[in-house]
Amino acid sequence: MYGDLVTGSNSVRTLLNMSMQQTVVVGPSGTTAQDVIAVARHNARVELSQDAVAALARARETVDALAAKPEPVYGVSTGFGALASRHIGHELRTQLQRNIVRSHAAGMGKPVEREVVRALMFLRLKTVASGHTGVRPEVAQTMADVLNAGITPQVHEYGSLGCSGDLAPLSHCALALMGEGDAEGPDGTVRPAGELLAEHGIVPVELREKEGLALLNGTDGMLGMLIMALADLDRLYTSADISAALTLEALLGSEKVLAPELHAIRPHPGQAAAAANMLAVLAGSELTGHFQEEAAPRVQDAYSVRCAPQVAGAGRDTLAHARLVAERELAAAVDNPVVLPDGRVESNGNFHGAPVAYVLDFLAIAAADLASIAERRTDRLLDKNRSHGLPAFLADDAGVDSGLMIAQYTQAALVSELKRLAVPASADSIPSSAMQEDHVSMGWSAARKLRTAVENLNRVIAVELYAATRAIELRHGLSAAPASRAAVEALRAAGVQGPGPDRFLAPDLDAADAFVRAGKLVEAVEKVTGPLA
Repeated sequence: MYGDLVTGSNSVRTLLNMSMQQTVVVGPSGTTAQDVIAVARHNARVELSQDAVAALARARETVDALAAKPEPVYGVSTGFGALASRHIGHELRTQLQRNIVRSHAAGMGKPVEREVVRALMFLRLKTVASGHTGVRPEVAQTMADVLNAGITPQVHEYGSLGCSGDLAPLSHCALALMGEGDAEGPDGTVRPAGELLAEHGIVPVELREKEGLALLNGTDGMLGMLIMALADLDRLYTSADISAALTLEALLGSEKVLAPELHAIRPHPGQAAAAANMLAVLAGSELTGHFQEEAAPRVQDAYSVRCAPQVAGAGRDTLAHARLVAERELAAAVDNPVVLPDGRVESNGNFHGAPVAYVLDFLAIAAADLASIAERRTDRLLDKNRSHGLPAFLADDAGVDSGLMIAQYTQAALVSELKRLAVPASADSIPSSAMQEDHVSMGWSAARKLRTAVENLNRVIAVELYAATRAIELRHGLSAAPASRAAVEALRAAGVQGPGPDRFLAPDLDAADAFVRAGKLVEAVEKVTGPLA
């Protein structure tokens, strides 16, 4: 259930590592974040529940009854947006619905990722199945059939303002349902959508009253990207706790600052979880706490080491807030107008993406700061004046060898980019539709930049991990913690080399990036520590 995603991370990591062969049932009661990830990333099959089919049929009866009346009803017998004042006669309504899809499929730029499009389609199907949109059951079934066939409409980077729904992205998906536009087949080849539908025995839909509008009018793209980012960030925050612990150990730092009683007197739950993770990783280490033995003893570790739980903890609490917003949005039926249980069809503003846009931007800020503190720890490992006995740049023969000098440059460039990505998209608004839609959320843009931020954060943590494991191996005479040794061994088994003379570094960094991205770091450490938060 989605509650598992809110209260703990282990269910998410288990889900991400599973080979998905399950079936997700869509009904009027909504869906879960795990369902979204299963369909988007793991190709789970989709089925409509009987309750969903019944709800769809009931709502359609309401729309058909309104369509038969002479009075205009927005979305049923009128134009759209700034053109809503025109009443559309029966003879033009099929054309009206077809035209809104064609005209709104106006995206530009490179195609977005397959998993984003599948999440977009699945979440729109979830709303359609709620029975609040007035879409016929056969249209919903076609949406499920397209997902199950592995057909992915070509959706482009630009076109959504995050208000009135993710209009252009959803329109490209609806266009494929009509057998028009381009789509990617299950083999990854992009072809005309009509050909792909025919090959899989799927009959293109002919949209009727309200259906075109209902397929376009939701926050599904930004919500899908939020849900996937939350799953990725859950893994990355645990990975960052591990890499921070390894750095503390490599710098002979003090684990005493991680004591539970210190974090209990500032009761932020994320902070306590981060400290507990670090303490679990460091259990049994012979390297920690040796700074007092130096000629110039440290009284305290630097902020980037000592305050790691406070920074990572604040990010964890930000994730918790974002999960709450995602949970509420998953329970929503976003459309305009909506079919209410009492038979009314009412206009509303629920399509505005502000709630989702704000947390997407908030997460980008948290990701940038987590990357920033990780980069500072890496720099400290490489500086012989601050690393407490480690060789300059962790080089084999400093001067002849440059060691990890430029790996830190790469990490710094990534952090700088993350800071630029932390500038909020949701603070902007450009009016559209002849000033009818005069305030928009830019939530799609916030989601797109968050995806880039998550990818870069993964790389930043991978560089710290690469440096910290090398530094631990250069500490001779004292044993690292069992969990630390497990991390080092797993990283080396993944093809990432340890200390030695200079070599072509990019392959090692890419392998470390893939190691963290696949959850292998957390997996290796948890074999020793047990489940981490």
